[in-house]
Amino acid sequence: MKLLLFSDLHRDREAARSLFEIVQREAIDVAIGAGDFATCRNGLSDTLEILHRVPCPLVVVAGNAESDEELRAVCGDWDHVHVLHGDSVTLHDRIFFGLGGAVPVTPFGSWSFDLDESTAAAMLAECPRDAVLVTHAPPWELADRASDGRHLGSRAIRECIDRCVPRLAVCGHIHDSWGCVIEHGATTVINAGPQGLVHTL
Repeated sequence: MKLLLFSDLHRDREAARSLFEIVQREAIDVAIGAGDFATCRNGLSDTLEILHRVPCPLVVVAGNAESDEELRAVCGDWDHVHVLHGDSVTLHDRIFFGLGGAVPVTPFGSWSFDLDESTAAAMLAECPRDAVLVTHAPPWELADRASDGRHLGSRAIRECIDRCVPRLAVCGHIHDSWGCVIEHGATTVINAGPQGLVHTL
């Protein structure tokens, strides 16, 4: 199965058009968007109106720049788009489990859609083994390093990966780690970024 992984478009329509072209050129089976389609809760449809035309299933989670409710309001009626937040969908005989929002809580204030670690852990409890895990936030110490060297990822997501051993974990959020690919045991962890990355599963 050929996947296109991306995150953090932040209203960039040119990046969305480029991703659309990759889907067509590479015959992508499933596209995965790991959140932050909007910027500070504004302009959510800017990129989604381009991406909703992809000729394959599109799995998305909310970033901290939009909520899962806002994401569903824009694209919840589109048959091939699957908004995940503490739940899953099966595509091509593979389970995709998703969790949106920033984890842990950010310092950005009321506009940011955040979850604390305990809430995230409870929502990740149903993640099955050997799934594709899609989160906006990266796991702790995996593809989560900021430019100053600090790890900014989620301990709850890291614990989920260690417990459930997903085949692939896709994330975004920490811009300084865009494009980072880490092999963590049997799990490939990828902080996708807006340029997109083709991955074969």
